[in-house]
Amino acid sequence: MPAGRVPGRKPGGGGLPPRVPRTEPRGGRPRPPARRPAPPRRSGPRRVRRRPARADHRIRVRVVRILLVIGLIATGVKLVQVQAFEAPALSAKSQRQRSATVDVQAVRGSIVDRNGSPLAFSVEVRTLSYRPQAMRKQWDQAAAKHPGQFDNYEAHSAKLAQRMQDVLGVDAHQMLAKLRSAAKFVYLVNNIDPSKARTITDEFPEVSAEVRAVRDYPGHNLASNIVGVANWRMDDPDTRNHNLHGLSGLESSLDLMLAGTPGHQVVDTEEGDDGVVIPGTVRQTQAAVDGSDVVLTIDGDVQYYLQEHLAAFAKKAGAHSASAVIMDAHTGEVYALANDKSFDPNKPTYDNAAMANPAVSNPYEPGSVNKVVTALASIEYGITTPTAVHEVPGQIQVADRTVHDAWSHGLLQMTTTGIFAKSSNVGTLELAQRVGPDRFSDMLKRLGLGQRTGIGLPGESPGSVPPRSQWSGSTFGNLPIGQGLSMTVLQMASMYQTVANDGVRVPPRIISAEVRPDGSRVQMPRPQGIRVVKPQTAITVRNMLRAVTQGAPYPNSGTAPQAALPGYQVSGKTGTAQQINPVTHTYSNSNYWITFAGILPADSPRFVVGIVLDRPVYTSPDGHSAAPLFHDVASFLAQKYNIPLSKTETPVVTLQLPS
Repeated sequence: MPAGRVPGRKPGGGGLPPRVPRTEPRGGRPRPPARRPAPPRRSGPRRVRRRPARADHRIRVRVVRILLVIGLIATGVKLVQVQAFEAPALSAKSQRQRSATVDVQAVRGSIVDRNGSPLAFSVEVRTLSYRPQAMRKQWDQAAAKHPGQFDNYEAHSAKLAQRMQDVLGVDAHQMLAKLRSAAKFVYLVNNIDPSKARTITDEFPEVSAEVRAVRDYPGHNLASNIVGVANWRMDDPDTRNHNLHGLSGLESSLDLMLAGTPGHQVVDTEEGDDGVVIPGTVRQTQAAVDGSDVVLTIDGDVQYYLQEHLAAFAKKAGAHSASAVIMDAHTGEVYALANDKSFDPNKPTYDNAAMANPAVSNPYEPGSVNKVVTALASIEYGITTPTAVHEVPGQIQVADRTVHDAWSHGLLQMTTTGIFAKSSNVGTLELAQRVGPDRFSDMLKRLGLGQRTGIGLPGESPGSVPPRSQWSGSTFGNLPIGQGLSMTVLQMASMYQTVANDGVRVPPRIISAEVRPDGSRVQMPRPQGIRVVKPQTAITVRNMLRAVTQGAPYPNSGTAPQAALPGYQVSGKTGTAQQINPVTHTYSNSNYWITFAGILPADSPRFVVGIVLDRPVYTSPDGHSAAPLFHDVASFLAQKYNIPLSKTETPVVTLQLPS
């Protein structure tokens, strides 16, 4: 290139070369390309330009902001409403949803004898329950979701049934039938020992254990006709009353005293009423008040002896039934009250007939034991004396009735004592006629006949005595010899308690005291004594009745020498009452009530014993008198209570003068 030439400049040209647009700025950064010139306007109608998208975005933002503000305002209003105005109600509702009221059962009181030996008491047990439908669904779902890790319900229920058989001794097949049933809820087994129930529920938590109680009767049939039976009852709509309740006997009549008052407590649970109680959440507790213990006048040893020997004697005599009572001569306290048939309240089923208590509920015609009424009245009103002699024919006419003695005889010279010791119907009616119907009727009332004794045992019968206004001419030919009226063996013994207690009748009682839950002992009020006859009248009659057990050469032997107890003076009276034939409605010559009432000892009374046999085999050696049983009972009582021997022997008295 020639010197002086500049690159890019044309030779001979003047000035600078034409400027070339720079596409790359200094420093290496690219420059934007030059803007194209705007195209020339076209002629024609003007086109409307669209609003830019940026404007629509701004509107949406504004709308969203407005909605957010509205939402925040609504939320604030609701928050104020909930926290300020609805807070108490919602809090209470929440509390109810996670809280439950748990009933607290009261412990039923015990029944004990006069020595404190238990006749009935409560034992806490468990009842196991299950929810088959829910458990089947749960186990099958778990088995399907985790194959190999969980059993299906068939396998799980089989394991549970087998485990219950091993621990509880129940039949696995029966348990399996309940576990696999379509029911929502089933009871599996009742009355399980708490420790054994815990073994099952620890291994199988889905099994529920309800706290219950059972009544235990350690003597089994001992005094069962008196005590009765109680079992768990759930028939009351109020679940608080689901507890042990009496079905019969004192368990029933004293149910309120024994049952106590249930309580309750409020607790929080994990899942409401069906959840687990959260520890430490117990509140608003109303404590249960346990029932009171009841102390009876019964002596368990005496009761056992009387029950066993009465049943054996009734069987030996061929009697359909038998009842007996042993009573304190002065206080009227019942030491034993027995029937030949009893039941075991520990067993799950009971014989309704055996649960009855005929000693207080079944009246009978007493027969000659009722002659004590005439004896008391004739001595009280000065009509006769023990040694007075009476001419007693073989029969007597009373209105349209002809009454005979139990043995055939002509005119006899009998003392007053002899009339009752030899049980002469004719001689008794002669004395009763001198007493008169009005005074005789009054004596029946004083002795409590035709009235309940008020002993406190359920089902007590008042017996039956025709009102004086309804007596016919022949009525007074029946009542003095123990026909045409009825009484229970308890009422019969009460009559002789009057004689033993120097003329004061003390209504019998069998409940001695109440022992409250705090340990305080409340004695039951003793019945007020009722003066029936003067003391000397009762003593005279008691001495006259010693001759009943007198064994002497004919004709001075009484009707029950088998009742005599060596070393003791014994007063008593036999009875043989014809029963009504249900077909002919006349007195039977083969079916009898055989009775005996006795006082031990006669010179210092301690006990009164009453016995009745229903339709024994009268022709058998043991079927025509209850005196031998009295002898055995009196001998037992004398030994058990160390009753002192009588100071003098029973004197032998004249009953009938020689012809």
